Amino acid sequence: MKPIKLTGLPERHRALAAPLRRTVLAAVVGAAIVAVVTLGGCSPSGSATALFPLEGGHRWVYQQTSEWENNVIDKDELVIDSLGADDVPGLGRAWHRRSASGVDYWLRSDDSGIYRVASKNDTEAEPVADPSPRYVLRQPLVVGTQWQASTTAYLLRRRQEFPPEIRHSVAPVIMTYTIEAVGQTVDSAAGRFSQCVQVKGTALMRLFADPVQGWRDLPLTTTEWYCPGPGLVRVVRDEPANSTFLVGGKQTLELNEWH
Repeated sequence: MKPIKLTGLPERHRALAAPLRRTVLAAVVGAAIVAVVTLGGCSPSGSATALFPLEGGHRWVYQQTSEWENNVIDKDELVIDSLGADDVPGLGRAWHRRSASGVDYWLRSDDSGIYRVASKNDTEAEPVADPSPRYVLRQPLVVGTQWQASTTAYLLRRRQEFPPEIRHSVAPVIMTYTIEAVGQTVDSAAGRFSQCVQVKGTALMRLFADPVQGWRDLPLTTTEWYCPGPGLVRVVRDEPANSTFLVGGKQTLELNEWH
């Protein structure tokens, strides 16, 4: 299996799936977490864990397809492993996940939902704590529940400048996530899953589109589906540009297999 590079993985998606290759999860990336949450007997608690399993021994294999407005298409594979609970320096115990590319992150669960508390890439000696919890799923798991987290552009690029990626030169923006639907059925290469929760994230990033259109608020949209059993089954990230200075695109992450 060829591990995916996570240089562009969105902050949010690194938090939940270790997120997408040149874009996005994510990241998913510090200061100490204000609230200390225990992991009673290293056993995850809270109904959100049915939609995002935390215990060790699981592996997820995703197919990622990136399609840009200039007709470039990339496909890659993303592999994630859950390693169980371990100690994070300065934070205590948390649930550990690792991507095949070497990105590690730690999560906790309580009555408020599931959230990331720290992450580490292969250039960092120790985990870096998140300044505040980055939620993967916020409870209650009902239509209308909302939360926020920072994001940036992961598909949008400049056509002529270097580096082309917008995320290297533009400050992050706040994305608002909303549970849009529950009880959904999702078909994927890994099978059909029912009773899934659909989450949509929306944000606007103000960029200079071109001399004709000037400055525009470009939409950044993420739609995620979480299902009992595997957890995250599909992510669709949409960042249209429709300008002469910028190129945008769409990226899909779909579960191929898991255990």
